Amino acid sequence: MVQRGNHYEAAFEAYLRKVMVPYVAVDETRRSLSAGGSLKNPDFIVSPGGTSRSFVVDVKGRRFPSGKQKQYWRNWATLDDLRSLARWEATFGKQFTGLLVFAYNIVGDRAPLPPDRLFRFRECLYAFVGVKLVHYVGWAHRISERWDTYAISAARFRDLAEPVDRLFGIGVFEGERPDAERAPYVRNGSEPPSRRDAEEGRVYKKHFTTENTEKRGLPI
Repeated sequence: MVQRGNHYEAAFEAYLRKVMVPYVAVDETRRSLSAGGSLKNPDFIVSPGGTSRSFVVDVKGRRFPSGKQKQYWRNWATLDDLRSLARWEATFGKQFTGLLVFAYNIVGDRAPLPPDRLFRFRECLYAFVGVKLVHYVGWAHRISERWDTYAISAARFRDLAEPVDRLFGIGVFEGERPDAERAPYVRNGSEPPSRRDAEEGRVYKKHFTTENTEKRGLPI
C-alpha cells in the first residue's frame, strides 16, 4: 500500500483493498513524458474481476458538503486532469476506460450514497462515485479561466455518477435496484426526506445518448 499524504486517495486505496479489487497504485507526484508533452500520472490502474474492462483512475477528493454555502456535489477538475486522463486512456487501449472517482468526505448530515455504501477510514466516512471520462467531458463547462477548471452542473452530475462498486462489478451490496432514484441519506434523523430533498438527491437516472457524450468542443 502506497504511503499517501492525500487522505482521499488513501481512503480509496483502503477501499480497494477491503473489497479485494486488483489495482496498481501509481506515483502521482511525478509526471510522465510523452511526445505531446508531460502528462499528469493517474492515481490507480484498476482491473476488477467482475467486468471485462479496466479503469485508469484519477481520484478527486471533495467534502460533502463543501464551503460555507454548503455546496453539495462539487465535481470540478482541471483541463490538465482531463487531457492527461484522455491520453492515458488512449495509450492503454480499448480495454481501458478513463474514470474520475469523486471521493466525498461526509462532513454533514447527508451523503451521496446510502449508509451500506459508505466507507469508514480513519474515523471519517467516505462515498466513492465515478464518472467515465467520456461522459464528464461531454457535459463539462469551464468555471474558471484563471485556473482552467471545468465542472458539470450538480443536476447533470447526479445523473451521470455511479457508485464505484457498480462500475467495478462488485457484488458486495445486496438488494439493490439498479435504476432506483435515491434520496440523500440523512444521518441524524429518522424522518423521510422531503420532496425537495428527494429531487436534490437523485443519483442514478440514466439517459446517455450519442449527443450527450459528444466532447462538445472541450479542448482535450
